[in-house]
Amino acid sequence: MQSRFGESELLGSIVGGAIGDVLGGIPERRNASFSDDTQLTLASCEAIIVARRIAPESIAAQMLVWFRERRITGIGSSTLKAMRDLEAGAHWALAGARGERAAGNGAAMRIAPVAFFLDPSVPAERTTIRDITRITHHHEEAYVGALAVVFAIRHAAARQSLSLADIASHLPDSRVRDNLLKLSSSAELALPEMATLVGTSGSAAESVPFALAIVPRMIAEGFEATLYALNEVGGDTDTIGSIGGQVAGAYIGAEELPTDVLSGVPHADEVLSIAREFAAMGSGA
Repeated sequence: MQSRFGESELLGSIVGGAIGDVLGGIPERRNASFSDDTQLTLASCEAIIVARRIAPESIAAQMLVWFRERRITGIGSSTLKAMRDLEAGAHWALAGARGERAAGNGAAMRIAPVAFFLDPSVPAERTTIRDITRITHHHEEAYVGALAVVFAIRHAAARQSLSLADIASHLPDSRVRDNLLKLSSSAELALPEMATLVGTSGSAAESVPFALAIVPRMIAEGFEATLYALNEVGGDTDTIGSIGGQVAGAYIGAEELPTDVLSGVPHADEVLSIAREFAAMGSGA
C-alpha cells in the first residue's frame, strides 16, 4: 500500500502534529510532553504499518494495545469508554460513545495518518473514514470534524488551497462547516477575536475550525510564535496545536519543521522513529 504523497509530507504531518501537541499543551500540562493526541495518532500509524491497509478493526486493535500498555495519557471520556468496551470484547463498531458528549475532537486529532491513503471524494473511502471515527465517537460533528482534517491535510500535502471556505464546501451541513465559514472571512483577526467567534473548547465544532484557521499563521509566522499566541487564548490548545501542526507540517514538509523543540521531551525518539517508519512505508521510500 502506497500513498500518492511524498515521504516529506507524511513525516511532516506526523511530526508537525507532535510539535503542535507539545507546544500547545504547555498551559495544560505545565511541561513539555506528548498527550493522547500524538499517542493515538502514532497508534494509528502503527496499525497501518502492520496491516498494510486502512481498516477500522486494525486501528481499533492497535489503539487497544497502547491502552493496555498504558501508553496513552490524558485520554478523553469518549475514547476511554471505547477502550474499556474494546477491552471487554465489544466490536469496534459498537464501542464508541454516543450522544452530545461524543461530539468532541478525539477522532479528528488522530485521523491524520488515514488522510494520506483515503480520498474522501470516493464514496467507499469516505465510508471508511466515518467508520474509523466511530471507533470512539458516534456523532456527526465528530465525523465532520475528522473529515475536515482529512481534506485539509490532503490539500496541504498537494500544495493546494488551504482556504477554509474551500474545505467547508466539501463537508455536509454541520456546525463544523458553519464555523469554518465564519472564520473564512476573518483571517485578519487576532486569535482572541477568532476564538470569540467560534470557541476553542474540545468540541469538534469549535477546535477543528480554529485549528485549521491558524495553519496559515503557522506556515508564515512559525510554529512557536503561533502556538505561544494560541496558549494565551486558552481552551483545548494541545489538540488545536496538534491538528494545526499536522496540516502545516504536511504543507511545509519535514525538513522545515522546528524539531529542536522536541529535544529533551520524553519519548521523542519513539515518536520520531514511528513517524519515520510510517512515512517511509507510506511513500514507498
